[in-house]
Amino acid sequence: MVKVLISDKMSPKAAQIFKERGIEVDEFTGLDKEELRKIIGNYDGLAIRSSTKVSEKLLSLAPNLKVIGRAGIGVDNIDVPAASAKGVVVMNTPFGNSITTAEHAIAMLMAAARQIPSADQSTRKGLWEKSKYMGVEISGKTLGIIGCGNIGAVVADRAQGLKMRVIAFDPFLSPERAEDLGITKVELNELFERADFISLHTPLTDSTKGIIGAEAFAIMKDGVRIINCARGGLIDEAALKTALESGKVAAAALDVFEEEPARENPLFEMDSVIATPHLGASTTEAQVNVAVQVAEQLSDYLLTGAVTNALNMPSVTAEEAPKLKPYMELAKHIGAFTGQLVESGIKSVTIEYEGQVADVNTKPLTAVVLEGLLQPSMDSVNMVNAPIIAKERNIDITEVIHDREGDYHTLMRVTIKTEGGDLSFAGTLFANSSPRIVSIMGVEIEALLSEYMLYVANDDKPGLIGNLGSILGDAGINIGTFNLGRDKKHEWAIALISMDQKPSDEVIAKVMNLPNVRQVKSLEF
Repeated sequence: MVKVLISDKMSPKAAQIFKERGIEVDEFTGLDKEELRKIIGNYDGLAIRSSTKVSEKLLSLAPNLKVIGRAGIGVDNIDVPAASAKGVVVMNTPFGNSITTAEHAIAMLMAAARQIPSADQSTRKGLWEKSKYMGVEISGKTLGIIGCGNIGAVVADRAQGLKMRVIAFDPFLSPERAEDLGITKVELNELFERADFISLHTPLTDSTKGIIGAEAFAIMKDGVRIINCARGGLIDEAALKTALESGKVAAAALDVFEEEPARENPLFEMDSVIATPHLGASTTEAQVNVAVQVAEQLSDYLLTGAVTNALNMPSVTAEEAPKLKPYMELAKHIGAFTGQLVESGIKSVTIEYEGQVADVNTKPLTAVVLEGLLQPSMDSVNMVNAPIIAKERNIDITEVIHDREGDYHTLMRVTIKTEGGDLSFAGTLFANSSPRIVSIMGVEIEALLSEYMLYVANDDKPGLIGNLGSILGDAGINIGTFNLGRDKKHEWAIALISMDQKPSDEVIAKVMNLPNVRQVKSLEF
């Protein structure tokens, strides 16, 4: 039975969904590192928030783990590369708390514009310092958004409702999307130069770490206000303190910090800093939303293979999963067939899709082809880590989608460039469900793959079939099907034989010693 562990506190609706879907679920929250390591090997799925740290060591102790679901957006607490290398899917829930986090950013912006927290404390003390807490209007001001994904887009919409002008820096924001949002896409330095308020909504990566530092502050307007409800580490806190002290930055509203929990921080001593304890996603609605979403995503993957909001593999919707199943089987067969015939280092792989298969989601199919291709030479390869392994080996991967329909209603062709030459294989689906190999090295052949098969390439001369049959018969090997094809131009032929058992090394050697035989391979599927 499929088992899932919930190791962080989340809405009870998550466990309820797992149970309703027939998945066994344990809720053990607050475990220390050693306690979690002792039990993680029992589970197929892991549902977490921000407390559980998924390290390479923990993953090494989880042989059954297939998927990790983060109820929230950030995955700083998950070693995603290590999970990918282990073939574990990592998912997050980017939509469940988008509105909540965006609303918190707008609240922080308003508070920074009007100095509300400091004014509140002053008034409670009976000081009534109206002149000290002079604010600024936000209407007509320019808001610069760094990172315009789900949350950034909501912030842009809310800011426009407050009559702000919105500009955004995001390398992945298309001009069409910017136009739809009614915002202006700019380069980063231009944003720094023009913005009256700057709000960060980008993940923390090597390229975004310290994206706002001393150099950025030097470019900004005097009196700019900074809001960060994304990730600590995006802002150089020491440089921010200097900018606040000089007046370059009038105020900073921070929900996240370089070190969390932030028990102590020099910024806390400054009246111009508004600080909240990572409350961006902390609303009742958001907590329920992300818990439900992560439970549904993990359940779909474990039960149907549907992949939603994965960070390390292509997405496959619940609707696509059953439609893709026969194509996935075909992709794996072609990949496995190819991988077992490769005898030298692979330089590149080109995967072509033609006919009906060109209309489906081909990204997971490419991953499955690579899985089948690499499995014969490597342990622990699956569709999650196969593309990563291929990249690590400097194998160029090309995917080609053809609009045309040829001799087959569906055709998938894999061409491999190796140090020893080129190999090419193609397959189709019979009756939209049964995978068949239809071309090997340009030779037309029709073969249904079975568990044990023998591949023989030979000069196209008489006598092979009889001799081959005799060797297999003498070894007590029953033949299921015998498929033949030949290349008349180059005068060579191929035999692909299904058998009821795996041939021994002795049998393979005898076949290889037959006259005119070029290559013999025992294949397993």
